[in-house]
Amino acid sequence: MSCTLSMASNDRVEPLVMKSRQHIYEDLLACADQSPNSVWLAQIIASWCVGDGVLPDRLGLSPIQFEQLIDRYFPGYSLAPKAFSGSSLDYSRMLEKQDLEVLLAQFAANPGAETEWLIALIVAACLGSDHLWQDLGLWSRSDLSAMLGYNFPELLVRNSKDMKWKKFLYKQLCEAEGLYVCRAPSCEVCKDYPQCFGPED
Repeated sequence: MSCTLSMASNDRVEPLVMKSRQHIYEDLLACADQSPNSVWLAQIIASWCVGDGVLPDRLGLSPIQFEQLIDRYFPGYSLAPKAFSGSSLDYSRMLEKQDLEVLLAQFAANPGAETEWLIALIVAACLGSDHLWQDLGLWSRSDLSAMLGYNFPELLVRNSKDMKWKKFLYKQLCEAEGLYVCRAPSCEVCKDYPQCFGPED
């Protein structure tokens, strides 16, 4: 089975834009090594290819990182770098970008290039206005928790009360700086509890 797909239309290759998210996902997995990360990344890329989520061109990666990620997880798969969503993230308004990168790197199970790619995707998705799993292009919150637990296991342990992931990550940044904005004596008695811990589906 060929794993080559293209954004370009011709007689031999079906234009990627005509494929459903599920179809793209299945095509990606046909090329993948079936590692846990390849499954989650296939979801993210399939969503990105149909304009879901907020990830910009090249998923928010540099040109070389984008090529390396595809070659590593989906060898033989051809993918153009343009985001169908038209997203263009403005990192100038994200003063905490470096702090988020450092935070995630601190808890990485396997530091290295592959983890750096995941961190770049997660940080880019933090600029979106929906839940983190939606902005990343994952298909459920449980997929996000599983991906974070696999790659950043201590973060999953720390989020023992299942706080929404964006709020949890920013809470970690605040606590690292000694900032405690919330004045409630505990999360359980806080009037904003549903905003931090409510369902995300």
